[in-house]
Amino acid sequence: MTVPLRPRSRGAGSAFGCEGWGPSGFTLVEVLVALAVVAITLGAGLKAAGTMTDSAERLAGVTAAHWCADNALTDLRLTRQFPGGDSEFACRQLGRDYQGRLQSLPTPNPNFRRVEAIVRDDQDRVLATITTVIGRY
Repeated sequence: MTVPLRPRSRGAGSAFGCEGWGPSGFTLVEVLVALAVVAITLGAGLKAAGTMTDSAERLAGVTAAHWCADNALTDLRLTRQFPGGDSEFACRQLGRDYQGRLQSLPTPNPNFRRVEAIVRDDQDRVLATITTVIGRY
């Protein structure tokens, strides 16, 4: 058998003189726990957003470096030069400056050369490497 709750009177054990069916509102501990959960959630969200921003920036840098390397190799093909040594090139893509190096390596067939285009950023980190084979024209 269930016993119905009776409303409290103003003076019967109510610390703040509130009327109602029982204690209402949240305790200080409940509020602090809720604030801690919100703070942890917001911190994790900010960290994830920062990671996504860094990843997007890195992707833009690597993509631009690939464009630089591809442009240097295409230029080498269009000028119909048979590569014979290493050379440096500079490239500007998306408002950033990149430094590149074309390395020419021999192959078993003397009519072909293996050419690597290595692109670095301003902090000397390798961002992209593209390798191709160019034949004698």
